[in-house]
Amino acid sequence: METFEVGIIGAGAWGTALGTALAAGGHRVQLWAMEEDVVSSINNEHENKRYLPGYKLNETMTASGDIREVATGKQFLIMGSPSLYLESTINKFTDVPNIADGSTIIGSLTKGFVPVESGLPALVLETMEKALPPSYKDATVYIAGPSHAEEVASGKITGLIAASQHHRNAVKMRDLLRAAPNLMAYASFDTIGVQICAAVKNVVAVVYGSMDALAENSPIFGDNTESLLMAAGLSEIQQLGFAMGATHSATFSSISGVGDLDVTCKSKFGRNRRFGQDIIKTGILSQFKDLDDLIANVKKVGYLPEGVIACKYVHQIMVEKNLKLPICETLYKVLNKEKTAEECLNEILKNA
Repeated sequence: METFEVGIIGAGAWGTALGTALAAGGHRVQLWAMEEDVVSSINNEHENKRYLPGYKLNETMTASGDIREVATGKQFLIMGSPSLYLESTINKFTDVPNIADGSTIIGSLTKGFVPVESGLPALVLETMEKALPPSYKDATVYIAGPSHAEEVASGKITGLIAASQHHRNAVKMRDLLRAAPNLMAYASFDTIGVQICAAVKNVVAVVYGSMDALAENSPIFGDNTESLLMAAGLSEIQQLGFAMGATHSATFSSISGVGDLDVTCKSKFGRNRRFGQDIIKTGILSQFKDLDDLIANVKKVGYLPEGVIACKYVHQIMVEKNLKLPICETLYKVLNKEKTAEECLNEILKNA
């Protein structure tokens, strides 16, 4: 097996988990973290105590606080920074020689949408390619799939999709991922469809979490109802995907679509499901005025429910494109304090 130099920009839970899996597969992996304690704990204790506590990391994987060092000399560079900081993070290393000449294959783990000054929000790869040198146009790779960091870090069998309009890069990234123990990777050329699945499944999972909490004491919500919700949610994801330019219907029936939606809604590790439960069980929305206030102060939540942020941008897109997406629309109303979760769930089920 060929060994590669791999850099991962962002040492959150998912970036750390993928890094340790790739290191276990024999690749030389270096993470970039902006927090000194994260760098120290990875290098000295082989654990990311801040973002992935309790999971032993491969001892060959290292971390650095110098982003240019991590980007330099790598055959593969994988972005794991939050969507709001994606472009500004990339701008810090675009003049590194192997990035400037386009020789490094660049992928992304980042989920969601990126706001722009005017017009519809941008997708992740679009944002990356805007910031990168021109040679990366239609050549970056999006990595997604049903892949909770905790299970990847502990070596559970996991399926991933590597999607790129550049077919060779999609296959090369797929092969890189396949070298890691228990990672089953596949190539896709439907970059828009895969990105939409990764972003919007989080929106559906928040609603699923609320229904799951209500089902504990409800005479009408149960497993059957939750399956109905998931099926309707997948339909909305597909509708939005095609409206945005998705090219393959199989994207939505693959692990990128139904697989990722299933694990995000049902897993105990799901932050979006947890937030939906907290809406019902702890009244977590009471401390925020509306959706914008929630997004601006999301750190108060104590964890990042990506579906909350994605919901705002999905709503913007559906209004602009005149789409009918009852689940996304009613969650928007809940988060914006226009209706209660109970009212909205009843509305969703009438339209499912």
